[in-house]
Amino acid sequence: MQVIQQKLAAPHVELVGLLRDPDQNAHLTKLPAIIIVPGGSYTHIPREQAESLALAFAGHGYQAFYLRYSFIDEHTPLGLNPVWDLGRAVQQLHQHAEAWQLDPDQITAAGFSVGGHIVALYNDYWHTQVAEKLSVPVADLKLANTILGYPVISPLLGFPKDAATLAKWTPEPQQLAAEQHVNADNRPTFIWGTADDPIVPAQNALAYANALATANITYELHLFQHGPHGLALANSQTAWKPDANQPHAAHWLTLALEWLTAQRENQSA
Repeated sequence: MQVIQQKLAAPHVELVGLLRDPDQNAHLTKLPAIIIVPGGSYTHIPREQAESLALAFAGHGYQAFYLRYSFIDEHTPLGLNPVWDLGRAVQQLHQHAEAWQLDPDQITAAGFSVGGHIVALYNDYWHTQVAEKLSVPVADLKLANTILGYPVISPLLGFPKDAATLAKWTPEPQQLAAEQHVNADNRPTFIWGTADDPIVPAQNALAYANALATANITYELHLFQHGPHGLALANSQTAWKPDANQPHAAHWLTLALEWLTAQRENQSA
């Protein structure tokens, strides 16, 4: 496996790739790709957790990447800067598709917690604000699908919980309310979380799923009965406390992989 590090913007924005050669006996010469956008409350990213998520997808035949995006202490207010960062990352995958042996028509972004916020907003804005901000053709910004794990969707739906933190995010909360900006160009989306998440209320996932349904966008939603916030793989590998090892919720990865396979088959039919 080859590890690459691609600087995207000064000073700290970076795309890390865990690239594998396609199996010699496999019929695919170019692999699907996934960009993990981890959480961290816009103050940090848990790199070990991001690597574990990327490796899990790499083990299932994906060219896997994770994104270190902009934080609130690097832009005041933060605004859509992390969304621009994701746009730069997607552009890199399109531009290096041949060298990195990936299929540019099968790029998925998977966001967790505030990473899910970034991916949901990107899904809303990729063909308009992102293309305009980066001066990039929309074809170089297109995703095949998105995955949202226990996502923040809107700062008006319970996270962040205090006005001082929200002020560091934006003076315009409506702009960051992803469920309010879903449109006909949104990509198919797989959403999962837990019904009793104590940090990011499940209403976030429900609101985005409802917006996708209203816009007739393909989606799948799984809300497991129990699990703390920040489950990642929801197994012993990523459990940050005993209750974060949740075998039932850990089924999300199998469900997501099955869903992605079905999406590829539908899109190639």
